[in-house]
Amino acid sequence: MTDQDTTHFGYRQVPKKEKARHVGQVFSSVASKYDLMNDLMSMGVHRLWKRFTIELSSVRPGHSILDIAGGTGDLTMQFADRVGADGEVVLADINQEMLEVGRDRLTDRGYGGRISYVQADAENLPFPDNHFNVVSIAFGLRNVTDKDQALREMTRVLKPGGKLLILEFSKPVNPLVSKAYDAYSFTALPIMGKLVAGDSESYRYLAESIRMHPDQETLKGMMEEAGLVQCRYHNMTAGVVALHSGVKP
Repeated sequence: MTDQDTTHFGYRQVPKKEKARHVGQVFSSVASKYDLMNDLMSMGVHRLWKRFTIELSSVRPGHSILDIAGGTGDLTMQFADRVGADGEVVLADINQEMLEVGRDRLTDRGYGGRISYVQADAENLPFPDNHFNVVSIAFGLRNVTDKDQALREMTRVLKPGGKLLILEFSKPVNPLVSKAYDAYSFTALPIMGKLVAGDSESYRYLAESIRMHPDQETLKGMMEEAGLVQCRYHNMTAGVVALHSGVKP
């Protein structure tokens, strides 16, 4: 098997055609505790990262929004509030369990008829060209096998002038922060995952997948290669997380 046939799953090399299944098993395992673990892992700061993402989106009433890897719907709900009754919001996720948790959560909060739910692969989006004003993907791109193909697909479904937003763990800009972050990720996260979700291995994978994700400048270049312009990024929490944005010309 050649390097072209394999990809990384955390620090392991696996056949490309099997990565989606491995990632699916991780998220099926953690779906029911996903929101609780997000709050614990980030000490609640993930809410501020997502709020900044919404503010940067410039979403207005009547817009069409696609939230890829939308999971339990944190961004989806806020997009729905902003687009209003005349807008369109689609929560897409490749994982059926995550999609069900998100649908149940949003239905319980009164969003039932305002959001569409689609099980979809970011590398092959089942949507027409030039359809959405905003496409977002939060903490999902690092799990995609072919990131370049996914970026091309996200660009394809954007309207001209539409914006892609990628919120993702990235590379800390301070060496001391980086060292502390490594210690936390590979020690505390698996322990937390074991105690709260009954699954330390899935959270070990999540820590590894963050380290294997492209750094800020590399991802910016990949977005430009996909055809986006005005590509930039904002580091948050000393670069632990970065929000990338780009516009379809």
